[in-house]
Amino acid sequence: MITNSKNIKYGTKEISYELIFQERKTLGIKVFPEGSVKVYAPNETTNEKIEEKVKEKARWIIKQQNEFQSYLPLTPKRQYINGETHLYLGRQYILHSEIAKVNQVKVYRGKLIVNHKANTKIETVVRNWYKEKAIEHFTSVLDEKICLFSKYNIEKPTIEIRTMNKRWGSCTVKGKVILNPELIKAPKGSIEYVIIHELCHLVHHNHTKSFYDLQEKMMPDWKRWKTKLEYSLV
Repeated sequence: MITNSKNIKYGTKEISYELIFQERKTLGIKVFPEGSVKVYAPNETTNEKIEEKVKEKARWIIKQQNEFQSYLPLTPKRQYINGETHLYLGRQYILHSEIAKVNQVKVYRGKLIVNHKANTKIETVVRNWYKEKAIEHFTSVLDEKICLFSKYNIEKPTIEIRTMNKRWGSCTVKGKVILNPELIKAPKGSIEYVIIHELCHLVHHNHTKSFYDLQEKMMPDWKRWKTKLEYSLV
């Protein structure tokens, strides 16, 4: 297998890609979540033919990169101090911390009340609470939405909560849905959008027309909630 780094110009943009020659019959292009692009070409393919194909697919490549970019968690780093605002299910809460005998978080009248032991960081308590709520809420949404896909003969996936720097969600070829715990800060509709998006990927693995047609069918207002996701977590 031979690997080279290449790039092409498409309008004002430059697309960089990793060219991989291997034993295969057709040329394939894959865009990865972090924005990188790999082109898999049969060993005998000429550079001219490869470049022509990449230019032909340039618009699609950029669209895919933008799609992945929209999943970037946008919430800035918090200091976990009193008076600071924190999001939960799309609403702002003012953090109020108190030293106590047990670690506990409560949402009450616009406040995120954090009771914490003297030797425990407030950030640790809050993050653990977010993760617990994420597991609880995401599982509930999955249980509700999986029934929409009954005709597609997909098994109910397991959920894994994993912090990701560049994505809100993803799914594996084995049917596991991975969700970012930061997503629990988004509005409920946006959470539903991400979970439906990943369930659609269990039917159609790539962002094809069939994929978007299915997503539209399952959630006609998905664009609204995608936009809220992109602009609410700031």
